[in-house]
Amino acid sequence: MKIAVIGAGAIGSLIAAHLKNKDEDIVLVGRPLQTIPNTKNIIKVSGVKGNFQVNVPLLNRLSFSPDYVILATRTQDLKSAIKENLEFLINTTVVTTQIGLQADEIVCRYFQKDKIISSIIMFGATYLEQNKVVQNLEGAWVIGDIFENKISEEMLDLSMILNKAFQTVISQDIKGMKYLQVFVNANNCIPAVLGISMQEAFKDLSISKISVAVWKEGFEIISRMGIKLASLPGFPVENLNKFAVLPADEAAKEFSRAMLSISNDPLYGTILQSIKRGRPSEIDYINGEFLRLAKANGLSARLNEKLIELVQEVEKTKKFFTKEEFLSAVSSF
Repeated sequence: MKIAVIGAGAIGSLIAAHLKNKDEDIVLVGRPLQTIPNTKNIIKVSGVKGNFQVNVPLLNRLSFSPDYVILATRTQDLKSAIKENLEFLINTTVVTTQIGLQADEIVCRYFQKDKIISSIIMFGATYLEQNKVVQNLEGAWVIGDIFENKISEEMLDLSMILNKAFQTVISQDIKGMKYLQVFVNANNCIPAVLGISMQEAFKDLSISKISVAVWKEGFEIISRMGIKLASLPGFPVENLNKFAVLPADEAAKEFSRAMLSISNDPLYGTILQSIKRGRPSEIDYINGEFLRLAKANGLSARLNEKLIELVQEVEKTKKFFTKEEFLSAVSSF
């Protein structure tokens, strides 16, 4: 199988490197500034699954038709990435990897629904510098059909390929999982506003208390809409239900304890990584998912709306908030 990974950031580079290391026929496609290779096109990977380096062809755009294309760009870059490579994607099976549900809605404007495989990536990575990636977290790669919950032959073939490098799970309720994935990532915006790692942010119980409030607001929205969540590998729905009913102080302690035990290495979410690289983040597709659902159904998402504003202010000014400034900005919530 010929596989193309479009998006040469942390996740795209990690996927391409791991699959190439398993002798898959892989190319990595990215923006010109990302695809200036060193002399041997080597991607260096370090982290929880060990250290290795591998030669991965790097392209600015596709020059052939792959069997599978894994879209690893940010959600807001999907349209341009697809349009730039569309002539080579007519008969390709497309795999989305973005957080939330809007990426699949964008992709289905260009491809038939039976050629789209939706996925959820539970492992984490940090893009350090040109062609260097750290894998911070191990985790499963969930794939499924977000439109009809069918298991296709293409999905089975893909799972066999991915499973060489990643624990791969086929889901028949990936939509419910996608909604839960939004919750898992909804608190990434807080360390991004502060410009610090998740561990440093959430060891502060007052910050963790805001994080729990983010979840409670989102939980209220999806509950009133009747949206059914589905458990993710390593994160059952019951975890969220527990935080939704615990008193705020107790929930904050539980949340802080959980976040500090995730990894020994500093964790920086996708939102902060984008800000540090001078690029707009995916905040509108993560916390913005709660806001979108709330506005469409006459509900309120005031805290998530405020957090979106704070992230956008940091993106614009390039100035991070202190903890005191942040807590003052959200004190009324």
